[in-house]
Amino acid sequence: MLPLPPGDFRAYLFDCDGTIVDSMPVHHLAWQAALGEWGCDLPEDLFYAWGGRPVADIIVDLNEQHGLAMPVDVVARRREDAYLRFLPQLTAVPGVLAHIEEAHRRVPFAVVSGSTRESVTASLTALGLLDRFDVLVCAEDCARAKPDPEGYLRAARLLDVAPEHCLVFEDTDLGVAAATAAGMPSVRVPPPWQRRPVQR
Repeated sequence: MLPLPPGDFRAYLFDCDGTIVDSMPVHHLAWQAALGEWGCDLPEDLFYAWGGRPVADIIVDLNEQHGLAMPVDVVARRREDAYLRFLPQLTAVPGVLAHIEEAHRRVPFAVVSGSTRESVTASLTALGLLDRFDVLVCAEDCARAKPDPEGYLRAARLLDVAPEHCLVFEDTDLGVAAATAAGMPSVRVPPPWQRRPVQR
């Protein structure tokens, strides 16, 4: 179980991809599938470095880097469709799942994700976890993406818990920066290569 900072926490707010769901390797596969049609590559190290960025921004930057004109909406839809096809490969992040199991019904939970509601709902449903969360704040719900604190502050309002009493679980620099800007302490979830492989 991941160690938690000291504090009087009355709500847990979780990023989804790479935090609750060990989905980043699957998202990378989905990107490769979507970009392949245009002969574009998103190397794994760059994919992780860009963790937490909006999908549209990534496509725009890849177009610029590779001199391409990939249609943003089409690539984003194909990436989402590919991700949904790969859902059976998903697993939960063990250290985070342990906290969800331990604190469920003791404190309310929210998901605050830069992914679409469709993607978040599908991921949590695939793992049988959707019913644990009282609130979902997804890409469609916010005008500004992380590191802006909008998503986390919105979740705190919806749960009716003061920001300083919310504990955030995050796996990216952008997410931790968003939590900090919201005045919320956070727990950093290590990336897949820093976690021991789990026997299945």
